[in-house]
Formats: sequence, C-alpha cells, structure tokens
Amino acid sequence: MQSRDLVDLILLATLWSGSFLLMRVAVPEFGPFALIAVRVAVAAVFLFAVLAWRGGLSSVRRHAVELTVVGLINSALPFCLFAYAVLSLESGFAAILNATAPMWGAIVAWAWLHERPTRWRVAGLVVGFIGIVVLSWDRVSFKEGGTGLALVAGLLASVSYGVAASYTRRTLNGVEPLVVATGSQLGATILLAPFAVGFWPAGPVSAKAWISTVIVGVASTGIAYILYFRLIANVGPARAIAVTFLVPVFAVLWGSILLDEAVTVRMLVGGLVVLLGTALSTGLLRPPTLSMRRADP
Repeated sequence: MQSRDLVDLILLATLWSGSFLLMRVAVPEFGPFALIAVRVAVAAVFLFAVLAWRGGLSSVRRHAVELTVVGLINSALPFCLFAYAVLSLESGFAAILNATAPMWGAIVAWAWLHERPTRWRVAGLVVGFIGIVVLSWDRVSFKEGGTGLALVAGLLASVSYGVAASYTRRTLNGVEPLVVATGSQLGATILLAPFAVGFWPAGPVSAKAWISTVIVGVASTGIAYILYFRLIANVGPARAIAVTFLVPVFAVLWGSILLDEAVTVRMLVGGLVVLLGTALSTGLLRPPTLSMRRADP
C-alpha cells in the first residue's frame, strides 16, 4: 500500500465515522428513507458538479446500468439499513457492525474474483474482529424493547458493502473513481426518490437535522466515495473495504469530542487491536518470513 493510499484510508475512516453520529442526529426527524434520499441527492449534486467541471459525464451514460447497481448495493440499501439501525443503536455500535464488512468483502472476493487471502490477511481479519469485540462488548444489549432487528439490519448492510466492492471491481475496473462515485449516487437518488415522497416527514424538519444531512451528503458521501472507489482501483476491494476496521476507532473519538462520551481502557485496548488487524489485513504490516537456508559444506 502506497503512502497516498494510506492517507486516503485514514481520511475515509474519519469521514465515514462522522456519518454515523450525524445520521443519529437527523434520522429521528427525517426517518430512514427520507434521510438517505436527501443524503444521496446532495452527494449526487455535489459530485455531478465536480464531474461536469472535469468533463466526464459521458462515462456515466456509458456505464449507467452498472453504476445504478452499485448505487443500489453500495448506497441506497446499506444506507437505509444503517439509518434504521441507528434509531435504536448507538452510533458507535452501528460503526462496529459496519466493521464486519471486510470479512464479507474478503469472502466475496475469494469466491467471486478468486482473490485468495494470504494467511496474514486472514489473521488480520481475525485480529480486527477480536478488537471490535473488545471495543464494543459492553454496548451489546438484547433486552426487551429491542435491538434485534437493528442488529440484523446493520449486518445485512455490511454484507451488501462486501458484495458491492467485488461487483465494482469486476464490472467497473478501469473506470475513473469520480465517475463511479457520481453515477452510483445518481442511481441511488433515482431509486430512492419514490420512497422519499412516500415517507416524507409530516412535520417540519429542524435546521440542525438539515445541516447534519447536508454535511453527510457532501463530506461523508460525496468526498468519501471518491476516496473509496480510488482505493478499490488502487489496492483492490478486499483491502479497500478494510477501512471499516478503522471506522469504530474514529467513531469513539468523534463521540468523545462531540458527545462527551467517556473513553475507557476497553476502548483504548480495542482500538489498538483494531489498528493492528487493519495493518495486517491491508498488507501495510507484513511480518517477516523465516526461510531455512542450507549451510555450505
């Protein structure tokens, strides 16, 4: 992984972790469908303007079908599932569910693209998952009143991300990341428009919710997807999706700064283990290979 890819990875994790906090602010007023429809529409407008300025709109038309599929399985569906999840789950825990995506991504890439993971990358996925468990164990609750459906929604969203990463690599390999980001958000906007109309909130939406949604649309969706699809093109889907291992760490940081949440020893230890798993699973950290050499006679 090159230094530029590492910078993209960290910046992307920062932007995506903030989206969980902002969605939690806005979704009670908007509802999942309306919130995500506005989110992808804002991202689409932002990305369309950037792409039009660069003169790449013809590529969107040429790959319209594939981009719409990516918009469905990498934005519309998982975004709505997570928006539903944060109605009853903390934003940090939703980010932790999101962090299971690299495991699904590696499995899909292995089965579909024949990208068999090395033993160290498998070890990194396992270590990362252990770190996530350590980080989040005290947040899990299956008491009556319920988080069961929210948990299932979050996991299904992560599976969708895993499938989308390999689909993007297989069908849009070589297409400029900005084109993929723009086309997918346009497709997601079109797909979600009828649901937004049908489930638009009856009462007025506060300025705080609108501002949160616009920030999510521009920063955590528009800019973030440019980075994400560039990572897929540069390092492959299984490694690119490993960014979600970092998201819970940054989500805890955002929660501490913005929501005054306490940072515990469990969080610190879990965060360090997650970072180790990310380094192994992305190939950033490669333990030395021991080789036995026969001594000269």
